[in-house]
Amino acid sequence: MRVKAIALRILQQMKHDKRTLALMLMAPVLVLSLIYFVLDGNSLEGHVAVINAPENFVNALSEFNIIAAYYDERDARIALERGEVEASIRIINGKSYIEIDGSKPDQARMILNSLETAKMNVNLNRPDLKSEIIYVYGYDDLGAFDNFGSVLIGFLIFFFVFLIAGISFLQERTTGTLEKLLSTPIQRWEIVAGYVMGFGIITLFQSIIISLYVVYVLSVMMIGSIFLVLLITFCTTMMALTLGILLSTAANNEFQMIQFIPLIIVPQVFFSGLFQLSPVWETIGKFMPLYYVAEALRKVMIKGSGFSDIFFDIVVMLALSLLFITVNVHLLKRYRKI
Repeated sequence: MRVKAIALRILQQMKHDKRTLALMLMAPVLVLSLIYFVLDGNSLEGHVAVINAPENFVNALSEFNIIAAYYDERDARIALERGEVEASIRIINGKSYIEIDGSKPDQARMILNSLETAKMNVNLNRPDLKSEIIYVYGYDDLGAFDNFGSVLIGFLIFFFVFLIAGISFLQERTTGTLEKLLSTPIQRWEIVAGYVMGFGIITLFQSIIISLYVVYVLSVMMIGSIFLVLLITFCTTMMALTLGILLSTAANNEFQMIQFIPLIIVPQVFFSGLFQLSPVWETIGKFMPLYYVAEALRKVMIKGSGFSDIFFDIVVMLALSLLFITVNVHLLKRYRKI
């Protein structure tokens, strides 16, 4: 009977905690659906700049999900550096001269295989003339950790800062510290700014340690400036910190804060560069904060890009941080109107 009583009490608690109940039932379905739509039947697509090649070869590329267009040599290199195309090709007397972006190994291999197969299909293949391949970014045997190391830096910083900041701010509320602050004449924005600054200093050191450890101890591929990497990680901590504090305002306890992980953090993993996505899902990924973190780190660490190349990503991260702060200040009205 006592066992039955305990079980009935748990069921009653779950019945009244609709958020937990919905998470247990719907979150796995949501995540599995996302995995299915992102990965199932997802065929890689490539864009190739054709400098010099027969028209029948260019037409044959469409059979391999390769979108090809004619460029002159200068414009082809500019398009490759800007990421508008993943490769360029010149075919002279049956020999291929290929420049390719190797920062995404799976896509690079797919494009190279498609180019060689298309040559065979239109009888342009010359076994005695091996294609000359130049990797503009990355290299032909780019390791998995070199490829994903930059993404992992961003994800780990974002995840841990989000979790620690959210739970820490929640404890300030549950222990009554925030309530005492709200009983003083202090403004709401000052409270949020103070917490962001306090937690920010600690999480900043955390991001610096992670970045330096991955780059100098684990020796992940690093072409660009370490100072730009630190700038990106700083913006990442601010974004994760402000988001964590914002969501903790909506949580009543630590367990409810953890519930946000499968809803907020897990979906972003699929759009962080760990998976090669179709153009449609790439577009959806641009609405995810972690997308800009991964893009900026990949540009600096693998492509050696400068500040001007990551400026837009930095602006987006800072703008999102400001948005989260603004919304959080507004939500604090539920505790006290100042």
